[in-house]
Amino acid sequence: MNEYDLWFILLKANVKIKNNLVKRFKSAKEIWYYTVNEYNEKNNLLLEGKEINSLKNDIIKNNISLVTYFDKEYPSVLRKYDDSPYALFYKGNITSLNDFINVAVVGSRECSPYGSNVARIITKELCDCGINIISGFARGIDSNAHLTCIDNNSYTCAVLGCGLDIVYPKENSIMVNGILDKGGCIMSQFVPGTKPLSYNFPIRNRIISALSCVTIVVEAGLKSGSLITASAALEQGKDVMAVPGSIFSKNSIGTNKLIKDGAFPLTSCEDIFELLGIDYNKKHNKQKKVSLVEKKVYSVISDNPMHIDDIIKVTGVDITQIYELLFEMQLKKEIMCLNGNYYVRVNDYV
Repeated sequence: MNEYDLWFILLKANVKIKNNLVKRFKSAKEIWYYTVNEYNEKNNLLLEGKEINSLKNDIIKNNISLVTYFDKEYPSVLRKYDDSPYALFYKGNITSLNDFINVAVVGSRECSPYGSNVARIITKELCDCGINIISGFARGIDSNAHLTCIDNNSYTCAVLGCGLDIVYPKENSIMVNGILDKGGCIMSQFVPGTKPLSYNFPIRNRIISALSCVTIVVEAGLKSGSLITASAALEQGKDVMAVPGSIFSKNSIGTNKLIKDGAFPLTSCEDIFELLGIDYNKKHNKQKKVSLVEKKVYSVISDNPMHIDDIIKVTGVDITQIYELLFEMQLKKEIMCLNGNYYVRVNDYV
């Protein structure tokens, strides 16, 4: 971090102008010498001025790190886009974003139990294969994705729509430590002190999609911010997957529309790995350990449809756990749910 970087971050010029300057010069210092006469008169930004010193103090006070376009740690994929920020404020490990595959898992803040379970299941599958999870630190689907990574000691990056000195939503304050303790990252393109204003989040969403090679939308209403993330991903030439849901659920209106408009339907975890070009069976299933409870549940399900109440009665598994297991087994195409909450085997297992 130096005064020239801070000057350029605070410079009141649009993103297009800034990116043109970045591509022309090799450092913020060179840009400063080239533009000092023109922009200092307009911005009154002095290298030792009050505004720059204030930003520097905020960064130090809050133990925030800074990476710029010219640094090797800067996420290389962001350099492809003309609207990417010159600098990112972050805490934790940012280098893993350049070293491994990144997948975004996003969705509704007011998610249903179905959405929550699906988000956790697909996130765990991705974690098991060493894939980074990117999300927006919001309530609902985003939080489920981050928490699953924490529970599985896996990498996740939370992209905020406010300054890093502000935790929004407040109830996620504990999750910050969880992400960092597990080697993850929390980042923002907004300077410390920036409040979580509504117009910040579409900007934040473009960073989420740009960092990721695939964006998965688990649940989304018709006006969900997740649809903005999906739209940004398509503009950036990225793949979008959507989890289909009930036509009667408001949380599935957006995802079903995405599928109707051409997004890849996510009907099993294999779908994700196929899109990523990863051999799911070779990389994952052969090394997978099946829990005793899962074996027990599967053993009572046969080729003849069995009602969920009977499955619970025979296995003695808690109703909350049984729903989660059945969701997971459906995603892995081991069982199938028929009308009326009846379940039947699809193929041989274990």
